[in-house]
Parts: sequence; structure tokens; C-alpha cells
Amino acid sequence: MSINRVVISGNLTRDPDLRQTSSGMAVLGFGVAVNDRRKNPQTGEWEDYPNFVDCTMFGSRAQSISGFLRKGNKVAIEGKLRWSQWERDGQKRSKLEVIVDEIEFMTPRGDNGGYNNGGYSNGGYSQPAAAPAPAPQPAVDASVYDEDIPF
Repeated sequence: MSINRVVISGNLTRDPDLRQTSSGMAVLGFGVAVNDRRKNPQTGEWEDYPNFVDCTMFGSRAQSISGFLRKGNKVAIEGKLRWSQWERDGQKRSKLEVIVDEIEFMTPRGDNGGYNNGGYSNGGYSQPAAAPAPAPQPAVDASVYDEDIPF
């Protein structure tokens, strides 16, 4: 048995690149930087070492979210690893990428670099209406209950 699941959270390293296959399927490519903390043996200080992860998302969801992602946004991603290899200029190349199944925006909508839509200050969304206050409940009159019934 093998399990191919990846969960990462980090910041986008570049604006996403939305393309289409010849059959019309949307393909969204972006990079995420994920830090690894290690203790520097010379200084004894903890240091962040970035890992740069290429991510790819397919289909209508990829097209839908492409307008909300910007360089610097913090996201959480769940997906699977896919290894690819190809040859360019006579040299073999390969890469490991995450095929995104789920993505969650972690940058608040109003923040700079947040997922603003069209430059609206509230991210292009209207504020939800306030929920109406619950109606007052009448007090229970205990005298209407039969005294023989235990509560």
C-alpha cells in the first residue's frame, strides 16, 4: 500500500499563471514557499530555510480562484505529489510538484496582497447582513403542569 497525500501552508512566490490545454481545460500554476526551521550549528540560532514547491491545479476551480491569488498570499494546500521528467536541449530534467485538490486562502481579505477582486477594498464581497435578534421567549408558567409528573 502507498499513500500519496501532501498538506502544506506557505506564501505564493509568484502570481499564478493560468493557461488552457488544447481541449480547453484550465491549468493554474503557482509556487509556494514553505519554511523549514533548523538550528545553525555555528551560531546556535534557529534559522528559516525556504523550500520552493511548484503547484498545479486543473479545471473550472482553477480558473475560478486564479483571480484571487497574488504573490505573497498565504495559502493552505492539500494534494498529491507528481513527478515529471522531460528533455530540453539534450539534457534530462525532472521535477516534483503538488497537484492541488483543495486550497484555502489564509490571507485576510483586507490585507495588502490579500485576495482582492478588482481592487475593491472588501475583496469584492458584500458584508453579510446582521442576523435578526431572536424573538423573546414567554416565561413558562409552572402552575399549568400537573404536580404528579416529576421533572
